[in-house]
Amino acid sequence: MLEAQNRVLSGMRPTGRLHLGHYHGVLKNWVRLQHEYECMFFVADWHALTTHYEDPRVIEDNVWGMLIDWLASGVNPGSATLFIQSRVPEHAELHLLLSMITPLPWLERVPTYKDQVQRLGNERDLTNYGFLGYPVLQSSDILIYKAGRVPVGADQVPHVELTRELARRFNHLYGREPGFEELAEDAIRKLGRKGAKRYRDFRKAFLEQGNQESLDNARALLQEQQNLSMGDRDRLYGYLEGGGKVILPEPEHMLTEASVMPGVDGQKMSKSYGNQIMLREDTDSVNKKIRTMTTDPARVRRTDPGDPDKCPVFKLHEVYSDEDRKQWVREGCTSAGIGCLDCKKPLIDAVLEEQQPMRERALQYEENPDLVRSIVAEGCETARTIARDTLEDVRNAMGLDYN
Repeated sequence: MLEAQNRVLSGMRPTGRLHLGHYHGVLKNWVRLQHEYECMFFVADWHALTTHYEDPRVIEDNVWGMLIDWLASGVNPGSATLFIQSRVPEHAELHLLLSMITPLPWLERVPTYKDQVQRLGNERDLTNYGFLGYPVLQSSDILIYKAGRVPVGADQVPHVELTRELARRFNHLYGREPGFEELAEDAIRKLGRKGAKRYRDFRKAFLEQGNQESLDNARALLQEQQNLSMGDRDRLYGYLEGGGKVILPEPEHMLTEASVMPGVDGQKMSKSYGNQIMLREDTDSVNKKIRTMTTDPARVRRTDPGDPDKCPVFKLHEVYSDEDRKQWVREGCTSAGIGCLDCKKPLIDAVLEEQQPMRERALQYEENPDLVRSIVAEGCETARTIARDTLEDVRNAMGLDYN
């Protein structure tokens, strides 16, 4: 469990090649996290079926194209585990078992469920169990690896909270092994006189006063112990909060900074708007897209002053330019000291400079698809090893370990 608390899990649905919005919104964060935590990044291909079940043939191409984009962006298979969800069938078994204990209203209240029904309901028939139950599959994705941290945007926090509730419910139902209190008290005595007193004081402060600092201190105390078995440690984690043995630990969300990458029309970059710049788009296309971007409509002539706050190009400067450059743009635009092409030129240079190492890294994987498959095969085996251990704990807790 101690290792798992340092484990980060995140995934993406395979919707095709990625654009710069994906890079700035997700992948840059992954590249940073892989050097700080044990990271597991997966392709959520089963999730893609919840809305594209009628024509799943496009999913395979999307899977491999997206994986190359990950590798091109700097995600390192030597620092992170990369795998495909459907290659780890333990996800599906845990999903089935958790679905047995999930109250239906918990699913219906998930905000993104309501949002997707409203947004896509006219385009696709979403009245199926898979779509309603996909939050449980998301929870299974996290809990099967006992991941301690899940990086999400603000709109995804409810999914992590649902995962926490499911873990709590599971532990409450199945963590109360016979003689649990006696076993927990025996484990406390193994902490030694001083350690036992500290644990009891921390536990009392949390249970009676809701003191979060005491809970954190007690968890830190348990992390320091070298003489506890894994079973005793899990019991004491659960006993801290007045519950049973912790079989599925509750993950914490890691709120990522809001990063809205503007497209070439000023709206949020999205394939559905047709305003994207792809992660590995060729230089001529990037040049053309930025040079032909719409600017402040008030600047009809070169000598007309403009307002950067009304210009889609300046939104890209907010992403790519430092304060000095943005000040130069603002002063030049409002005084008509620079033209629109003068403003766009440093943007073109900045985007191409960002993309260059991605194109170079992608080349080795495009020329050697077997290398990508070997990376994924190794990642899937690593993932399955962890997932099998979790399922063994789950089956034992539920009494399904009979032979």
